[in-house]
Amino acid sequence: MLEKVYQYIEDHKEMYLNWLVEICRQPSVAAQNRGINETVQLVEKYLHKVSFAVETLPTSGNPIVYGELDSGKEKTLTFYNHYDVQPEDPIDFWESPPFSPEIRDGKLFARGTADNKGTLLSRICAIHAYQQIYKELPINLKFIIEGEEEIGSPHLHEFTEKYPDKLSTDGCIWENGFKSTDGRLQITLGCKGMLYVELQAKGANVDLHSAKAAIITNPAWRLVWALSTLKNEQEEILIDGFYDRIQELTPAEKELTESIDYKEEEELEQLGLKHYLNNLTGFKLKEKLIFQPACTICGLESGYTDEGSKTVLPSVAKAKIDFRLVSEQDPEEILTLLRKHLDKHGFSDIEVIPLKGQHAAVTDLEDPLVRKVVSSAEKFFDKKPQVMRSQAGTGPMYTLCQKFGIPAVGFGVGHAGSQNHAPNENIYMDDFIEGIKFAALVIHEF
Repeated sequence: MLEKVYQYIEDHKEMYLNWLVEICRQPSVAAQNRGINETVQLVEKYLHKVSFAVETLPTSGNPIVYGELDSGKEKTLTFYNHYDVQPEDPIDFWESPPFSPEIRDGKLFARGTADNKGTLLSRICAIHAYQQIYKELPINLKFIIEGEEEIGSPHLHEFTEKYPDKLSTDGCIWENGFKSTDGRLQITLGCKGMLYVELQAKGANVDLHSAKAAIITNPAWRLVWALSTLKNEQEEILIDGFYDRIQELTPAEKELTESIDYKEEEELEQLGLKHYLNNLTGFKLKEKLIFQPACTICGLESGYTDEGSKTVLPSVAKAKIDFRLVSEQDPEEILTLLRKHLDKHGFSDIEVIPLKGQHAAVTDLEDPLVRKVVSSAEKFFDKKPQVMRSQAGTGPMYTLCQKFGIPAVGFGVGHAGSQNHAPNENIYMDDFIEGIKFAALVIHEF
């Protein structure tokens, strides 16, 4: 059906790879506000190549690049992506410079290849190839490309509030995805929510000689004791009311989860581990990963941690914590429950600083967009995709989609070893070209 489009992509794959290399060479680190304007200009350039009407819309943070191609058709499909990337630290673990893309063993290594520049470019290239063969697109298309996804999308709500007309669509293809360890395309229908906070305990107004620890409060101990009240060794979160809004799995969700081929032994070996938490395996492991909340200490800071010894009583202790949320859990409500919990256990002195919050998001399993993407994947890959009820991670899907009744489905060009957020991030070049073809098919089928 699309053989001429596929052939065009094959004939011009070097050009499309060069487009990807060009944008991966450009830093765009939101956390450090580095390279943002230059990357915005590149994104604008690519959208102009496919004849989109492009607007760069300011927010209180980084701008959003909005593109629209009105083909006068009945249906509209939106692509959500982001142009920002994670910081490249730790630099010493990269085998090649993170913003100097390098090809090794059939893979392209650079920060942003998998998350999210490879997937973004695959969609733009698909549109370009389709236009070269058919001139006209079969549907109307939109792009919403933000520059703060990697720092929690703190200003995306400004876009949704100021430009509600630009949200109008029949469905949204979400920003990222992978092939599973068995080579099947993963299709995700949602993502977990999040409450991310910093806890601060304070003691004296300056660091002191540790001899004073016999009579003066050590905020590091205060923080450790407070953290120990949040969950037990069985990973049960001990905040009153935390689980109240979590819904039971439906029979369809149980069946879908059972069908996931999770390569436990391969992952454990890759990570250098002997077992998962609580020795979970099989269905219980997949259920925990996809459908259950979590509480994680992301970082601890206090006192002296450099080489050698320094006998010091720290004046401040900090911990960054994320709560991954599911079902109807509300990050604002969880924040209130956390404050009550700390007060109840005698830690009213510990400050809770909210850093970001996001609702969980899910798309109905029977939504027409889901059926169309899944059937397209079965047709293109000649094997059933691995449909995930939700990502284990978090993104602003609810803010942009489910809050407005818009279905969202995610897939991308990464693979199980793409090492998102880590050194040596990579994608297979063949997966990138294949991803262009599949995106063209999804557009055609939708």
